[in-house]
Amino acid sequence: MSELGTKNLEKLKGTHLEKEDQLELLTAQTECSFIFSDADGWPRGVIMSFIYDKGSVWLTAVEGRAHVKGAERDERVSVIVSSAGSGLPGRRMIAIKGRVKVHRDPEVKDWFLHEFTHRLQPADPHSWRALLDSPNRVVFEVVPEGRPTSHDQRKIPGNGRGMAAGADTGRPVPGRSGE
Repeated sequence: MSELGTKNLEKLKGTHLEKEDQLELLTAQTECSFIFSDADGWPRGVIMSFIYDKGSVWLTAVEGRAHVKGAERDERVSVIVSSAGSGLPGRRMIAIKGRVKVHRDPEVKDWFLHEFTHRLQPADPHSWRALLDSPNRVVFEVVPEGRPTSHDQRKIPGNGRGMAAGADTGRPVPGRSGE
């Protein structure tokens, strides 16, 4: 019997997200950490809204911002997505390394803004699009490279936090979230 989740969290082999669970997470979540390098080579990151489509992660930014400059300087980036706030059960995460393409062409921008605003603000996509559709707007396409790093806490006994089997894992923790 494995001690994972009951005695330790040392060997996490086998706790990766299966392909269909990766797709579920990338489709359900709308925010990610976009990691890039600054001019001095230091890793930096920003939280961004995104959509996953055509096998790539798609995001948007405005010319002149640090992450646009970073993406143009070095196309190697990472995108980290967690299940926090997504409504999906269990703690899940995926880290995707890839190469970013910075799109400025009207066709890609038009396609992206339509998809992005309709998926992330379906109640009134047109108002949000009007705000986003500016002359300095660019679209990032992160094309994954290699195998992603992922984690699926649902595969660990005790909820990955040493809880007894069958314990209520959806219960709020005292002292958090306004308790």
